[in-house]
Amino acid sequence: MQDFAASFSLAFSLIFSADPELAEIVLLSLKVSLSATLAASAIGMSLGAAIAIFRFPGRGAILVIANAMMGLPPVVVGLAIYMLLSNAGPLGGFGLLYSPTAMIIAQTVLVTPIATALTRQVIADLHGEYDEQLRSLALGPVDTLTTLLWDARFSLITVALAGFGRAIAEVGAVIIVGGNINHVTRVMTTAIALETSKGDLALALALGLILIGISIAVNAALMALKGTARRFAYE
Repeated sequence: MQDFAASFSLAFSLIFSADPELAEIVLLSLKVSLSATLAASAIGMSLGAAIAIFRFPGRGAILVIANAMMGLPPVVVGLAIYMLLSNAGPLGGFGLLYSPTAMIIAQTVLVTPIATALTRQVIADLHGEYDEQLRSLALGPVDTLTTLLWDARFSLITVALAGFGRAIAEVGAVIIVGGNINHVTRVMTTAIALETSKGDLALALALGLILIGISIAVNAALMALKGTARRFAYE
């Protein structure tokens, strides 16, 4: 019990003193996860909106694949990316394995299906609600899509936040393709796993507390944005 309390005390000390090692790990985690979220949002929202509005060959198959990939185990995604980026893989010549870029790619693969499926649902619901009005305005497909994306902007931000929450908490894929290299690819989740196995509970606890704090902040932002979206929907 005494060791437990001492570990918590040291963890808070590391947080409030802005320990350089702790700060480096947190900043790299935010950089990797934000980059992956932006890339996944750009791909997933475009694809999700197109699936919601347009009818084209293979539309159903893409939707099924996107929904199925939402449940893919991260370690499987990590293994697939590892095989692509390893020296024997088709992208091995780029030398990306065990780099932050490889971690961004893995997180992007994990978050893109979430962004695609959630965006499709948001835009499809909005399209059904505004369909008659949009037809009366004789808007073309591109104008219709642009109008719906703008009207759904708050909901789409919540989609991006949901994706960020998924990315920042990921450990299986990033540890396979990143390697958890100190000062290079060590992020919060992989560092927690490593420090716990080493018995350094203070640093693991400090990182865990920060991760929980980020999760709470993301969820609070989600709730606030949902409320804002509802208010704009009825104005």
